[in-house]
Amino acid sequence: MEQRKNESRKRFDLMCMNLAHLGLSVLLFYVFWLWYRFGRLTDLPHYGFRYNYYVALGYGVVLFFFLRTYNGYLLGYTRIRALIFAQGLSQFFSTAIMWFIVSLAWKKWNAPWIFFGMLVIQLALDTVWSYFANALYFRLYPVKRTILIYRNELDKKRFGTLRGKPSERLYRIEEEFRYDGYSFKSIRHKLEGYDAVFVAGVHSRCRNGIAKYCKEEGIVGFFLPHIGDVLMQEARHIQSFDAPVLCVTRSELNPEYAIIKRAFDIVSSGAALIILSPVLLITAAAIHFYDGGPAIYKQVRLTQNGREFTIYKFRSMRVDAEKDGVARLSTGDNDDRITPIGRFVRKCRLDELPQLWNILKGDMSVVGPRPERPEIAKQYYEFLPDFQLRLQVKAGLTGYAQVYGKYNTDPYEKLEFDLMYINNMSVITDLQLMFATFGILFSKESTEGIESGQVTAAGGTPDNGQAEVVDYDDEKLREESAEEVKRHWED
Repeated sequence: MEQRKNESRKRFDLMCMNLAHLGLSVLLFYVFWLWYRFGRLTDLPHYGFRYNYYVALGYGVVLFFFLRTYNGYLLGYTRIRALIFAQGLSQFFSTAIMWFIVSLAWKKWNAPWIFFGMLVIQLALDTVWSYFANALYFRLYPVKRTILIYRNELDKKRFGTLRGKPSERLYRIEEEFRYDGYSFKSIRHKLEGYDAVFVAGVHSRCRNGIAKYCKEEGIVGFFLPHIGDVLMQEARHIQSFDAPVLCVTRSELNPEYAIIKRAFDIVSSGAALIILSPVLLITAAAIHFYDGGPAIYKQVRLTQNGREFTIYKFRSMRVDAEKDGVARLSTGDNDDRITPIGRFVRKCRLDELPQLWNILKGDMSVVGPRPERPEIAKQYYEFLPDFQLRLQVKAGLTGYAQVYGKYNTDPYEKLEFDLMYINNMSVITDLQLMFATFGILFSKESTEGIESGQVTAAGGTPDNGQAEVVDYDDEKLREESAEEVKRHWED
């Protein structure tokens, strides 16, 4: 009981820290808003202040949305510079949106230069707060003694990122235990004395025992999910039965959401094509005049229900990049097929802009699973038939896998990311992912290529073009899953 009270007190202290930062940010905006509206901060008029309060409140709501989107308050798990960047980006977008809305309502477009001074002051506040709040977090939550339970080297590798900063300040792995089909009772003693446990590749019965142990003993448990776990997240409780029954069906967009999503795709892609037309023309000209080749590169990709369509991208590689006929992903900065112009285009993500035309046509959506090439998808299907479950919805320009994964994310994890999006599709989720995409534009890791010698994110060699077969799950379960998915798609 005392431990639970301490945890509640810690969470309350951190909540107060977050609210203090949010309140100071709103107050700073309010001061500069009055300055922007009246041109002075002394001898302010006494009329219209209720309207100004509403503007400040609106700014606070929008700012909170962006801080949640960019994890601006994810203390402990995020580097300080990432916190500062997230908070600064949130304040920039919130200020821009409020200025646009009010200017549209007033039909008066005054220059917003005064707010740039606010953002500079806000950046200093964010820096001080981030250092202080992070120090408080580590004082409240000292490093946890941790055990890693895994089945094979692949599972262990998937937890590799937890060994780097800042995770090492939260969890110190003191023991690595290789699981080999043991029951929970036989490994229960291994968990004693630890504050946290990382679990990967463990069969469901043993994993359920570990999860219940974490609940009973109040320790932190991190579990890498299987595909079935992610599918069950979408399950609905059916109240027509006496027993607790969960229903899982194929994901379908409800009519209201489908209409809103398509309307947003048309408006946003059409507006973006008009606004970015100078950038599109300059980029196309630079690519063409560099080597005389075409500026636009066409590829066949897969979208909803496995339908093929032609995707448009700015060409970033040589014209003969796949002269051997083997479809392969980029190896990143070390790929000699990328031209100097293409390197800049890829770094700034300009190569994706022509896909706005695909969105306008209806082949893609702004948010959805990234469209895969049929040749590469076929290789994934050989060892991961469930990969086809990504095709329940229309392909997208951005999505969970693009925001939270990387270019070379393993296909198993990419599938899990995409299923998480499919399980949580909504207007709010789409907006969060859209704005979160701006955050990864400055992340070099998000475009990290595959290893030299691979053709897909799962491995393989250019000689045979085949992906390396990886035992992701129990062999018997994997075969049963493959047959089930095969029958589903045949039907």
